[in-house]
Amino acid sequence: MQRLRIAMLTHSVNPRGGVVHAMQLAEALQDLGHDVTLIAAAEPGKDFFRSARCQTFLIPLPTLSDDFVTSVGQRIQAYIDYFGQSTTETFDIYHAQDAISGCAMARLSERGIVDGFIRTVHHLDQFDDSSLAAWQNRSFLAAQQVLCVSRDWQDKLHKQHRIAAVQVNNGVDMQRYSPTPQANDETLRQSLGLTRGGPIFLAVGGIEARKNTLRIFAAFHEVLQQRPNAQLIIVGGASLLNHDVYRQRFNAAVAESGLQEGPGQSLIITGPLPDADMPSVLRLADALVFPSLTEGFGLVVLEAIVSGTPAIVSLRPPFTDYLQDQDCIWTDPEDSAAIAIAMLRAVEDFPTDSLSTIAKRLSEAFSWAQSADIHLEIYRSFINAQGTKHA
Repeated sequence: MQRLRIAMLTHSVNPRGGVVHAMQLAEALQDLGHDVTLIAAAEPGKDFFRSARCQTFLIPLPTLSDDFVTSVGQRIQAYIDYFGQSTTETFDIYHAQDAISGCAMARLSERGIVDGFIRTVHHLDQFDDSSLAAWQNRSFLAAQQVLCVSRDWQDKLHKQHRIAAVQVNNGVDMQRYSPTPQANDETLRQSLGLTRGGPIFLAVGGIEARKNTLRIFAAFHEVLQQRPNAQLIIVGGASLLNHDVYRQRFNAAVAESGLQEGPGQSLIITGPLPDADMPSVLRLADALVFPSLTEGFGLVVLEAIVSGTPAIVSLRPPFTDYLQDQDCIWTDPEDSAAIAIAMLRAVEDFPTDSLSTIAKRLSEAFSWAQSADIHLEIYRSFINAQGTKHA
């Protein structure tokens, strides 16, 4: 078996879904005996959100512009500058997991510096700025092979862009996530100020429009009428995109509600948590509230279920692509009253004793080892096709 040298490219070191996917896939490929380097551009002093079981490399970023569009261009250029050096290591496979590294690979491919690249599309954003939209499109339209993580995005790429993407499933790390309590759980409960008086609702992804945080908060405010001791904890949110306007709307809604925010209060906003704390916070929660408006896959839903925590998800793709009716609590993501009803159902009516059976089925269908095997088949086909092209 040929030992492949694989560059796994991701847009940042933050614990976002695409970055988590890139790291887990890189580790699974490394475990199969390949030489994988996980590569991201990062500001001085920053590092990946956790250590990886494969090589990592950080492309140094310059001082970034305060203008968001300009800063994205600088990030793209950082990848181009690094891989454009004659001394930079070369790889058999360049696999871009995002638009920033994908756009850089497109330019490098045009210049003959890399011999094509693979791009995984997790989801596509809607941009008003023409440069951002063009960069995003170029990042996958110029790829020799496009992959995606759900049937929903496979269909969208075909209908909207005539791209024949190959669906390759995500995985869930059963060694990290389980319902078995650990020593850190109680320590984390106390440090976050999670009380024992009422249900704990967990929202993951920070305060963003596509994560639907405003409606989650409105629903939680309704839930408090029946469960006054309930708590909503919002974790994550380390995004390269600017969500300031949405965050201002959220802050205004919280102020108008009169609820207090902080440890021990009804509302707790943590920002990104250390990666080691995520399994604990999923176990501590009584329900994951994840009525996302736009999602590539929603990996945290699987992580919640295998942690023994019911998940509330949007009754729409991609969730309906891989979850069965009984796996979760479905809701209309555009109706805060419906989300509130789902939150109450999650803690009052959901048969939590069924989660172990559900988790077993899902973990068999979604494993990183299986995903790595499928990726290797795609990589080898790609290499063969490139060899034929140059023959």
